[in-house]
Amino acid sequence: MFADTVPRAGDRTDTARRLLTSARTPDSAAMPVDRVPGWLADQARAGSFRVTRVPFAALRGWYFGDGGNLCHESGRFFAVEGLHVTADGLPERGWKQPIIVQPEVGLLGIVVKEIDGVLHFLMQAKMEPGNRNMLQLSPTVQATRSNFTGVHQGRGIPFLDLFLERGRARVLVDVLQSEQADWFLAKRNRNMIVEIDGQTEIGEIGEDFRWLTFGQLLCLLRLDNVVNMDTRSILACLPTAGAEPVGMDSDPVLRSFHDLSAPSVHGMSEVLSWLTGIRAVRRLVQRRVPLSEVAEDGWEFTDEEIGHSGGRRFRVIGADVSASNREVASWTQPLIQPQVPGLMALIVKRIGGTLHALVQARVDVGHLNVAELAPTVHCRPADHTGPGTEPYPPFLADVLAAPKVRFHYDAVQSEEGGRFYHAENRYAITEVSDDFPEEVPKDYAWLTFAQLTELLAHGNYLNVELRTLVACAHTLY
Repeated sequence: MFADTVPRAGDRTDTARRLLTSARTPDSAAMPVDRVPGWLADQARAGSFRVTRVPFAALRGWYFGDGGNLCHESGRFFAVEGLHVTADGLPERGWKQPIIVQPEVGLLGIVVKEIDGVLHFLMQAKMEPGNRNMLQLSPTVQATRSNFTGVHQGRGIPFLDLFLERGRARVLVDVLQSEQADWFLAKRNRNMIVEIDGQTEIGEIGEDFRWLTFGQLLCLLRLDNVVNMDTRSILACLPTAGAEPVGMDSDPVLRSFHDLSAPSVHGMSEVLSWLTGIRAVRRLVQRRVPLSEVAEDGWEFTDEEIGHSGGRRFRVIGADVSASNREVASWTQPLIQPQVPGLMALIVKRIGGTLHALVQARVDVGHLNVAELAPTVHCRPADHTGPGTEPYPPFLADVLAAPKVRFHYDAVQSEEGGRFYHAENRYAITEVSDDFPEEVPKDYAWLTFAQLTELLAHGNYLNVELRTLVACAHTLY
């Protein structure tokens, strides 16, 4: 059935239609949605999980090498190094900071199949050391290359063959996407969704996995810290244009997602030219330097952490981890711990009968291609309040002053728990009134959600925070 694994335009339209059906199926006999929190709690109780902060000297297999870089003895996984950046908006001499360097591409994959004619997603209850609540809904497969090539010498990864063996499943999504550019240098993961049919043998899925519809996942996305970052990133990449649901003409949200021909402020060629122009003229020069050099910009080193003297930004810490349901039962590793939570907010407006999202072309220190599209507001509000802080970025005041009734989505979500410790951001979508100006600064543009999802068929256009908000925006219809 799935001999042809290369998705064509017709396949994307068909996938969009079936995705919409799944999104409109808020419950399933395969796993009732009201039982999911209890199942996650049961998995947490059934397992043995522990995360303890330890000094760097207690990290097994990790060492401070030449220039102070924090590396793994295998030469794999990742390293914490120094990065010197010169960019627009920074002092002429630039800025130095710690950064995670992880050149290998990880795999984030979800298996889907039709159950009673509706697409269901195979989700995993997975522990990550940085999660505040330990277990969250994760993709079917979530692994670094070092993991799935066995560098950790642990157990095999279930269902990995469905993604790596050509012809085993039909590919619906397959694209390289970026990770947090504040803390990673040019990091990318392969985001995949593959579909199996009833004839594909995958064996028992086990207690760690459950089949859920897209509608159920959208219900769970309304909750704090249930659906993990990698799942949100993959779901955002699903195609939506061409589904043509009944009632689309009168529903600005449905038009925005599913009608690629709906009126838009900018055509796709104009959007691509705008972003390319910004990438061409904005300055971003990255140079890896020894980690010890970041002390020149206020970073302080102790036996237990590397943190900034200003008390904000982030710190690097060490962790000793044990988890009974992971490929390896115990390990140690460095983690990035943000000092304050962020606000990732998307302003939306009805323009020409279609909901548009206001996005910015944002330059971050770790970007591979200078700039990516980001939420309207992408910041840590604490960095902009109090003496000696930075001025408000555009539109932050509009989001902070917006009445509650204007918020169509508002939840706290965790960032990737495999590298970040208790990293949480408030994600919000707020609709502005008709008199909100359509004229915006040159680094901002109004796009429909169909345009955003079409861009997500390609890598490095939308940053991971905007991908989360695209996934969450599906809860609006």
